[in-house]
Amino acid sequence: MKKEQVVNCQFSVWYPIFKKHTIKSQILPLPQNVIDYLLDDGTLVVSGSDHSTQQTHANNSDWNAEEDVQWSDDETTTTVTAPEFPEFTSKVLEAINALGGSVFPKLNWSAPRDANWIALNSSLQCHSLSDIFLLFKSSDFITHDLTQPFLLCSDQDSPDPVINYELVLRKWSELIPGGEFRCFVKENKLIAISPRDYTQYYQHILKQQEQICHAIQDFFSQHIQYNFLDEDFVFDVYRDSQGRVWLVDLNPFGEVTDSLLFSWEELTSGGEITQQQERPAFRYTTSEVTVQPSPCLSYRIPRDFVDLSTGEDAYKLIDFLKLKKSQQEDSEEEEEEEESAPRRHVSSET
Repeated sequence: MKKEQVVNCQFSVWYPIFKKHTIKSQILPLPQNVIDYLLDDGTLVVSGSDHSTQQTHANNSDWNAEEDVQWSDDETTTTVTAPEFPEFTSKVLEAINALGGSVFPKLNWSAPRDANWIALNSSLQCHSLSDIFLLFKSSDFITHDLTQPFLLCSDQDSPDPVINYELVLRKWSELIPGGEFRCFVKENKLIAISPRDYTQYYQHILKQQEQICHAIQDFFSQHIQYNFLDEDFVFDVYRDSQGRVWLVDLNPFGEVTDSLLFSWEELTSGGEITQQQERPAFRYTTSEVTVQPSPCLSYRIPRDFVDLSTGEDAYKLIDFLKLKKSQQEDSEEEEEEEESAPRRHVSSET
């Protein structure tokens, strides 16, 4: 995977080429002050109907805005003024209204799929810039786009291309997870297909595998093949209830893109998958017994707990055990104090 291939997979590069075959979208240049805000490590503050947001946290944040601090028992209640981007906000609201009032947000490459748990509706559906900021500020995928989009490229010695970051707003569409498929293309040949939601079992995929594979192959040969800037790439499609196929996204052909039920070694090695002539390899979960948890689940809890459960950080485990021991000792002391305290007789008589 080369840096040029990553550049070519930016939404603003491929959308004009395949506009007729994908979801209606609008692209807005991302101002530098908005980028700086998204990358700031301070307390998340987004502007809504009010000009300030109440934030409660255990320690003082590094946020530079003026703060009105009030002390309570063991927490700090802070009123932090949310940053304002009036011109950009106006453009975003105009775009959202033009797209029907609800949008799916993303940057040049990624959507904040790892952060949908933080939204009130547990969805990536957004109605305002505040909704978008909440997701973007909580997403590792978005941070990756902004800080290291060429991390896994093979030509690391070459200078990084200049990236003009953009906010992509896509008209909100209710896509059934079992209808999304990821397709792998090598040398302009469709070599493999996998459901995007590969962790779940979908009975209709088992029953309609021939129709699904045929529909995707037809869509690829008629609209995608030889029309993209690269000959190696990955594209996502959605097959609706009428059997029509729509382009959802384009991704680089490399490890930065999730290979789902395939491995990148078998996709690139020139083995059985790449040498198949008649039809692409089509893999999907064939039984409920093989259902797996979503890979995005690890983003829904603090990383410390993930490290503890996998044993990746011994020091965190030691600290955790010390904490549990201290809590147990405190609990025992409280029980001893209660037992030694004089008991007051309470009569049941009125």
